[in-house]
Order: sequence, then C-alpha cells, then structure tokens
Amino acid sequence: MKYEKLSKQALKCMYTAEIIGNVILLAIIGVVNYFWLIPKDIGIGKIISIVLAVYAIVCMLVEPYFRYNRYRYSINEECIDLKEGYLFVKRNIVPIERLHKLEMSKDPIDQIFRVAKVTVTTAGGDVTLRFLDEEKAEKIAESLRKRINEIVKEQREEDGK
Repeated sequence: MKYEKLSKQALKCMYTAEIIGNVILLAIIGVVNYFWLIPKDIGIGKIISIVLAVYAIVCMLVEPYFRYNRYRYSINEECIDLKEGYLFVKRNIVPIERLHKLEMSKDPIDQIFRVAKVTVTTAGGDVTLRFLDEEKAEKIAESLRKRINEIVKEQREEDGK
C-alpha cells in the first residue's frame, strides 16, 4: 500500500495553528501571573507557570515537525488508511463500504494556506484527513462520493433481487 505525504503548505499551516494556540496559552499564563489571585509569595505557582511556558514553547517548535513527518494516508478501493500523531502514532483504517457521510471543510487558517479537511463518517465515528491541498481534497471527496454511490447502487440492486 502506497502512502501519501502532505505538502509543504500543510507544514506551514500546522506551525501557524500551533503558534496561535500557544501564544494564547502564554498570554493566559502571563495574565494569571500578573493578576495572581492567590498571595504573591506562593512559589509553586511561578514554577508551574514556568513549566507550562517552556512546554508551550517546545511544543510550538517541535510538535508540527513531528506531526507533519508522521502523517500518512492511503485511499484505495477497499479502505482509507490514516496514520497520524505526535508522541503516539494512531492508525485508523476505515472500510469504504462503511462510509455514511462525507464532509469537506476549511477553517480560517486552512483558507490562508489553501488546505482543507475531508471528514468521513461511519457508524463507529469520524475520521478526518487533515491538511490536504484544496485540489487534492476535492478530488478525494469526489472519488469517495462516487465510490459510496456505487456501493449504494449495488446494495439496492441486491435488495431488489
């Protein structure tokens, strides 16, 4: 099975989203430290804040790189196979005949970098192919839609017999 990799735009999108999220986290840590509601002489609060700030900075720099390099997907006639993760790699295999719903979406950051998400829904839950180039996402959504329609047509013909 041949796995597809993401484009460089996906990496830029991952870094941007991570930076925005962690800047917000750092701002919250700063506000909490500035307006510390508990007495100012509590050192454990400062230590926790420093640890959280260091963690946020490390995640901002490292997490997108690893997520990008570990993200792989494959789509064939039988299934969608997705591998993703940062510290722990998760693999989802979804049989095509189990698909119920197909959705393509873009959030504001995705629109800037011209990437999209394709979410497939099964009875067991959702699987999302993230950070796909817009054109590739549209092709994938269209091919999956056609395959779902073929399966539904085959099932109707079998039920009619």
